[in-house]
Amino acid sequence: MKSLPKIALLLFFALFLTGCSTVNDVYYSGVEKLTGNEKRDLLVKRVSNARDAQQDAKEQFVSALDEFTSIVNFDGGELEKRYGRLKSELDRSNNRASAVSSRIASVERVSRSLFAEWKDEINSYDNANLKAQSQKLMGDTQGRYSQLIGKMKAAESKMKPVLRAFNDQVLYLKHNLNATAIASLKTELDSVEGDVASLIRDMEASIAEADAFIQGMQ
Repeated sequence: MKSLPKIALLLFFALFLTGCSTVNDVYYSGVEKLTGNEKRDLLVKRVSNARDAQQDAKEQFVSALDEFTSIVNFDGGELEKRYGRLKSELDRSNNRASAVSSRIASVERVSRSLFAEWKDEINSYDNANLKAQSQKLMGDTQGRYSQLIGKMKAAESKMKPVLRAFNDQVLYLKHNLNATAIASLKTELDSVEGDVASLIRDMEASIAEADAFIQGMQ
């Protein structure tokens, strides 16, 4: 028994050295070996994680907008320090956006495995009544899932334009760190505010849909 940690450690390094493709194969193999109920629970967990990531991203985008608004309404102070704060907000926003995309991808991976197995199992029923009930339940679940993933992807797609806009502002300020340059950004404020507001609405709709999906799966 004492050798088990060494074996686990050697296995870890073997997986690491063979590259990400092998790690992905192991992941998918592990998911495939789960039972239907376990995959169902895993899907709920992944949806919960994606919802939480969107909530974090929503709060971060609001924070970044607040910082941008603050610097645009600059009325004196240390410009270098204000620029540094805005750049940090952009970096955090990029990280939050990446986390959202990663979580959504994990939801899609598990859902594909779950529904593929469910479909195969329906075809193995001998009892016509149970087969019909399972078919209806799968159809209902797929319908709710499609609505959920649609809203998640819609919110995800709106992050990139907002990030590009913030990135443009940060780059502009990096090379034009003066009061005149900051004043010129005021014309961009309405557009940025509108884009962030639209993103927040979609994120809130996606979060609400995730809550409903989780509730329906319990």
